[in-house]
Amino acid sequence: MKEQWRLLKTGANTAITNMAIDRAVLVANSGGKVPPTVRFYEWAPPAISIGYFQSLEEEVDLDNCMKLGVDYIRRITGGGAVFHESELTYSIVIPESHPYIPKNIMESYGQICGAVVKGLVHLGIDSQYKPINDIITNGKKISGNAQTRKMRTVLQHGTVIMDVDVDKMFSILKVPNEKIKDKLIKDVKDRVTSIKHVLGKTIHFENVSEAMEKGFEEEFDIKLVEGVLSEEEIRLAGKFEKECFGTQEWNYKR
Repeated sequence: MKEQWRLLKTGANTAITNMAIDRAVLVANSGGKVPPTVRFYEWAPPAISIGYFQSLEEEVDLDNCMKLGVDYIRRITGGGAVFHESELTYSIVIPESHPYIPKNIMESYGQICGAVVKGLVHLGIDSQYKPINDIITNGKKISGNAQTRKMRTVLQHGTVIMDVDVDKMFSILKVPNEKIKDKLIKDVKDRVTSIKHVLGKTIHFENVSEAMEKGFEEEFDIKLVEGVLSEEEIRLAGKFEKECFGTQEWNYKR
């Protein structure tokens, strides 16, 4: 009988709530209170997340975020700034000691990204994992991923780009030199793609979610069983919203 993991479909939430839930699941899993968990979610309103080691003020045009109604948040994972709008975001939380997860960080990236690759196949898209943390199709990035390990627990989350507005993204990202902004935009348009661009049609979130669910089940040879956040996770998420992700101290810490 296949091992059962929990599947959470938490819908669209603010950036603060999304990052608080990811951390709450990590803490609950580290204490053995919840099983390995895969979560699919969206961002409402759109948001830009920066990596743990980045500076919010250096990376993000906060005035334009306010004008455009875009959230901003610091993740607990590393990596660069990511604009979250038309995408599926997944997270996986699992003990470091779990036999299905390689101890080597690079290998674990490859395996978890392999679930996304398999999911894309169900949408009719062939793609490949490109170390360290990208998934590409036709030479262009369609998914970016980030991982952290805390409390003997692995958290990896990543994007599956359903559509992309590069011009809007650069209106809220700061660039080192405005003179090369047009070139940077062109470069990103040449390097980044989306499900809509590859397939030539819009695929709804629910369909992408179903495909990713199959991908995770196939990659790990497990059964995902839909569940809900525990009372402990809800309490922790509320605590992390108030004391961490919703504070200026956290978001402006560098």
